[in-house]
Amino acid sequence: MNSSSSHLVTAKISATIVKVLNFYHDSEVMVKASLFKALLVSSLIGLGGCASYDQFRYVTEEFEIPSKVFNADYPQTWQAVLQIMARYDLELKNQEAGVIKTRWIDNTLEVNFADSFGGNDAVKAARFKLIINVVKGFRGDGEVSKVTIFKRQLVEQDFLQGWKVKPTDGILEQSLLYRVERLLSIDKKLKKIEKEKAKELEASF
Repeated sequence: MNSSSSHLVTAKISATIVKVLNFYHDSEVMVKASLFKALLVSSLIGLGGCASYDQFRYVTEEFEIPSKVFNADYPQTWQAVLQIMARYDLELKNQEAGVIKTRWIDNTLEVNFADSFGGNDAVKAARFKLIINVVKGFRGDGEVSKVTIFKRQLVEQDFLQGWKVKPTDGILEQSLLYRVERLLSIDKKLKKIEKEKAKELEASF
């Protein structure tokens, strides 16, 4: 990986770090935030080359942030993610930085329905937003892309307590990653069919 690519990946990781740390503003998870910050600061010291991708992979796996590596180049993966996210109201989509962010989405009914099975009290309101990060990397001689999805879920029990962070169950994030994988798989098969047809046409002349 050349110097410019290294700086770009490092910038993407730094941007992602800021977004992840913002998730941990609630008092219940401040300890995790401190540990996370310490790990990331130490990890970024001396960051360079393809090691930056390895560091990013380690961080997302260590903190169980839903992510998946796809055997597809960055442009293909980015377009697949955009297509999957077309149904959401997007606040930001920056291909150079590899970041897609939705606006706040109300999901009060869904949260209350899920909590009813666990005996939890109904919430007054609930909302979430998604932040998706796409990072270019390499596996052997081939290019791969890693997609990481952060879901920030907030709930409000009453006006006095205000909004509180609620841990995500990861279902939405995993379903989105699965849909990206399916889309990339279908696209790969279609390109293979087109290539075979092109060869058949050449052979017929």
